[in-house]
Formats: sequence, C-alpha cells, structure tokens
Amino acid sequence: MTEANQPGSNKSGRRPAYEIVADALRVRILAGELTPGTRLPPDVELRAEFGVGQSTVREAIRTLASENLVHTTRGVTGGTFVAKPDIGQLSAHLEAGVTLLAAAEGVTVDQLMEVRQLTEVPAAGVAAYRHTEAHLEELRATIFDPDAGIGPEVYASNQEFHRILLRAADNPLLDLITVPVFRVIGSRFSRDVAPEGFWRCVDEDHRALLDAVERRDSMTAMTLMRRHLDHLGDVYKQMDLLRRQS
Repeated sequence: MTEANQPGSNKSGRRPAYEIVADALRVRILAGELTPGTRLPPDVELRAEFGVGQSTVREAIRTLASENLVHTTRGVTGGTFVAKPDIGQLSAHLEAGVTLLAAAEGVTVDQLMEVRQLTEVPAAGVAAYRHTEAHLEELRATIFDPDAGIGPEVYASNQEFHRILLRAADNPLLDLITVPVFRVIGSRFSRDVAPEGFWRCVDEDHRALLDAVERRDSMTAMTLMRRHLDHLGDVYKQMDLLRRQS
C-alpha cells in the first residue's frame, strides 16, 4: 500500500498522513510511554511502523517540535528526543493562547481577574510560610517609590512582585497558570493612563503584603492579596470602560 493511499492521506478529504503519525507519537509522549529525554525510534522504524515515507516522518517530527514536545540533535549521539518541560516556553505558549482567546472570545476583565483571585490569593498564603530569605530579598527589590515618576520599570516591578510571590509558593504550576493571565492584563492596560493615586495604592498594598509574608502571617497575606486584586480589578474595569467609550 503506498503512502498516498494510507488512511489519513489528503485524498478523499482525509487528514494528512503526517498528522496521524504526529498524533500517535504525541499520545505516547503525553501518556508517559515516551518520557522526557527518551530518544524516539529511528526514522526507518517509524516509516515501517506507520507505512509512510521519510518526508511524512520528518513533517510529523517538525509538528511535534513546533509544540516543544521533541527536539533533534545532530552527530553520532544525535537523534530526536522527547523534550524536557520548560516552564518559560510553556508559559509563553499559554500566554499567546490566552491573548488570542481574550481577543476572539471577548474575555472580560472580571473573568481574567477571577482567575488571579483563585490562584494568587491562596498562593500568597502558601508563600508566607514557604518563602526563603532569597524570595524576601527579591520582593524587596521590586518595591518602588511612587513619587519618583512612573515608567516602564514600574510596570515591570509590579508584575515581578506577583511572580516572585508565586515562585515563593514553591509550586511551578501556579506560575505557569497565572503569569500568562496577568501578562495579558498588563499588555491590555500598560499604555493607558492609570487614575490618580493608583500607583501609590499599589505601592502601599505591596509593602503590606511584603510585611505579612516576612512575618509568615498566611491569613493576613491572603486577605491583603484579595483586597489588592479587588482594587486592581476595579481600576482595570474603569480603564476598559474609558477605552471603549473613546
């Protein structure tokens, strides 16, 4: 049976063969049958298993590589290997997806902030008792003077404060899930002019949160984070309304 006649080829409107090969390999990777660092079977074995040509196998591998599921190296010890998870790459892909979803589906500020409430409030409580001295030093470094002028560095410091708290909770999934959401919010409003007193309030909230974390007061940290996110949400909704009216 030729490759063109394989189930899943383009003829008769069926899916391309390379997609079927990629799907089968993806299932094995996600199921843990092929673990991170494992070398995929050589091309010749994949061609024999799926009854396809070399170009189909290569296109399937390119598809998986574009999803950061595999990577290929050259040389005597080279080959195609299952990729090891990278939080940065995964977060970037998720951020792109959230951005597109927010634009296409009209995701509201309330919905975006609800996700942050569900993750960052308990994370602040966990961070209060799991943090290290290094985390505290990083948090202190993000504190800014609202009277010294507001520029790009302040926006970055604001996001970094929240990221450090997530890392201090010592659960990489929190960072992976939450950071793309508040980056989308940040990109949506970073060019808008915040209401008077906004950054002073942010500064006060961050300092109070830092104090609660330093004292390992989990309940206070969660209460303060909830209030802080409520305030941010109110301001973002005001800014969103003004943008729509302009």
